[in-house]
Amino acid sequence: MDYILGGGSNSRPHVVITPFPAQSHLISLMNYAEVLHSRGFHITYVNTKYNQRHLLNSRGPQSLDGLSDFHFDTIPDGLSPCDANATQQIPSLCESTAKNCLLPFTKLLVRLHEYASNSHVPPVSCLLSDIAMTFSVKAAQKFGHPIAIYSPISAASFLGTWHGRTLLDKGVFPLKGIP
Repeated sequence: MDYILGGGSNSRPHVVITPFPAQSHLISLMNYAEVLHSRGFHITYVNTKYNQRHLLNSRGPQSLDGLSDFHFDTIPDGLSPCDANATQQIPSLCESTAKNCLLPFTKLLVRLHEYASNSHVPPVSCLLSDIAMTFSVKAAQKFGHPIAIYSPISAASFLGTWHGRTLLDKGVFPLKGIP
């Protein structure tokens, strides 16, 4: 099978997937990762250290073993360590990942490149990143990797968010006469 991003028939495409560290985002991109893996992609799924620990706690330490060509890696989210069994504060997480994740993610990509040159793991072909993980675009540009931005929210939610300010400015929201 010859892949467009794979570099030839002897090379499998390798996608690095970076979900936003909130449950619905993680699950949605994990499902996407599983589909890509079933289609022959080598997967590196990048969690924050906080979420990786929770994944292992909820599923058990061996839950990530035995998946051929499907690997998990971690980067710090930039927030103070916390042992709470809950999603971190979303506004703090958004700010922290935007400010603190580029350098660790870049180091991860360098490590994957070095590892690929010394092993059977294919080189990184492309990135698939959650829309909220904006640092990944800079990393893709730095390494010359194509990147696909993924939004796990519905089209209606996305459009509402995208045009929310305009709707407020035009007086459409808040709706009049509705308690």
